[in-house]
Amino acid sequence: MDPKQLFVDQRLIGMCVYCGGNPETSDHAPCKALLDDPLPNDLPVVDACNECNRGFSSDEEFLACFLECVICGTTDPSRLSRPKIARTLTARPAIAALISKCREDDLFGGITWKPDLARVKNVVTKLARAHMAYELSLPKFDAPDIYDVCPHALMTPEQKAAFEEPVGEGIQPWPEIGSRAFVRACALWPEYQDNGWMVIQDGRYRYRVDQGPGGDAVRIVISEYLACLVAWA
Repeated sequence: MDPKQLFVDQRLIGMCVYCGGNPETSDHAPCKALLDDPLPNDLPVVDACNECNRGFSSDEEFLACFLECVICGTTDPSRLSRPKIARTLTARPAIAALISKCREDDLFGGITWKPDLARVKNVVTKLARAHMAYELSLPKFDAPDIYDVCPHALMTPEQKAAFEEPVGEGIQPWPEIGSRAFVRACALWPEYQDNGWMVIQDGRYRYRVDQGPGGDAVRIVISEYLACLVAWA
C-alpha cells in the first residue's frame, strides 16, 4: 500500500479547507514565513482558494516577525537570530514599526509585548484548520470551541505535561478511515512523527492532531515559544 494514496471519503476533499470554496491553488501548512531556509522537503500542503491563500499572508508575516522580535527582545534586524526575519524587517520597515508599537518598556528595564490578538488568532485558527484537513481530511469551517495561546515558558509543569502529552478519556476512536492520521496509526507512514507530534522543522514548528469523545484538537508550537490549542467539540 502506498501511504500517499489516501482513500478518504471524496466528499471531504476537493475544496478550500478554509472556506469550502473552489480549490484554485494549494497552500503550505505551515506557511514558509514560520520556517527557516532551507525549507524541509515535502512540506504539507492543502487545497485553498486564491482569496484565502492570499488573505492570510500579511497576518502570517506579522506573526512570524513578531515572535522573533519577542524572542530576541528587539526589532533591530541586526540583532535577530533568524536571517529570513531580519531580511523581512529590513525590506519592510512598516512591519518593524508596527511591531515596535506592540512593545512597552517599564521603568525597571522590563519589556512587555502586546501583539495584535486578532491577527494571531487569525493565523493560529487557519493553521489548525489546515492541519485538521491534512491529517484527518475533516474540514472545519465553524469557529473553534476552544482557542488558547500561551508562551511555552509561562506554562506550569502540569500545564506543559497536559499540553505535550494529552491523555484522552474513554475509548479513543480511530482517525478518519483512509486519512493520513489513519495510515500513521497503522504504522505505515511515520513521516515527521515524534511521540505523536509532527515535527515540521526542529525548533521551529511542530503540531499534533488528536481525536477523542470530547472532540478534535490541534496543538501547535511555533519557534518553541508560542503554544497554541484549537479544538472543536
